[in-house]
Amino acid sequence: MADLKEEIRMKIVYPLRRPQIFEAYDRKPGGTILLYGPPGCGKTHLARAAAGEIQAPFISISINDVLDMWLGQSEKNLHDLFEQARIHRPCILFIDEVDAIAGRRSDQRQAGARALINQFLSELDGADGNNEGILILAASSAPWHLDPAFQRPGRFDRRLFVGPPDAEAREAILELELAGKPQLEDDLDLTPVVERTAGWSGADVKAVVDLVVERKLRLSLRRSLTPPIRTRDLLRAVRELQPTTGEWFRAAEAAAEKLGPGAADFYAPVRRYLRRAGSET
Repeated sequence: MADLKEEIRMKIVYPLRRPQIFEAYDRKPGGTILLYGPPGCGKTHLARAAAGEIQAPFISISINDVLDMWLGQSEKNLHDLFEQARIHRPCILFIDEVDAIAGRRSDQRQAGARALINQFLSELDGADGNNEGILILAASSAPWHLDPAFQRPGRFDRRLFVGPPDAEAREAILELELAGKPQLEDDLDLTPVVERTAGWSGADVKAVVDLVVERKLRLSLRRSLTPPIRTRDLLRAVRELQPTTGEWFRAAEAAAEKLGPGAADFYAPVRRYLRRAGSET
């Protein structure tokens, strides 16, 4: 995720560490970024890592934190969460599954839902308070459902595709998940596992190790020993598991065909990824 991390650093890490350079160009820390892609590819993890890098608060918003059955309360909840971020800045404000509260107004039947979207737009514009020093990161698995108003400059005009990990990243995930677990160095070759998991999400790769560990634990309980994890154990788990990303790519393609030019911005990086993934496999 080198390119993605650099985008986030430009928004808030570098402005805080080298303020004199950014002040010369009148660039303030903060801003908005929409992270989208298949589930399990690290959008939330990336947001938390950004907060850790600047040692700042991480404020997470989910649909349950916002929606309320009483008229006007949802808008107040959203405003209060933004105010909390303004009090604790610099900080990362992370909005998970943002399309659930920022869907197309044309698709909303209830006036309350449209009012919430208008409140959200107002908060992003800073109409009710200054958002300087707040990096607003939103994650979505269905960016095509977002209201077009959220894609205008100053809102979520920066949209970054978070795709499945490449070969180098999959190997790193496997190494991290296997660290400290019983294994024989001469009998653990990750190369074939990495090759067979092309297109898998980070969560899918982690599930391979989880399945192997579960089997080793059961064996250990029966025999009172700790058998090492071997390459063949990982390959067996790969054969038995299925990647979860295929359905998302099919949905993204269908949305792009339905929306036409309106989906070009979000689907172009997806198409580039699919070409690279095709060459890898």
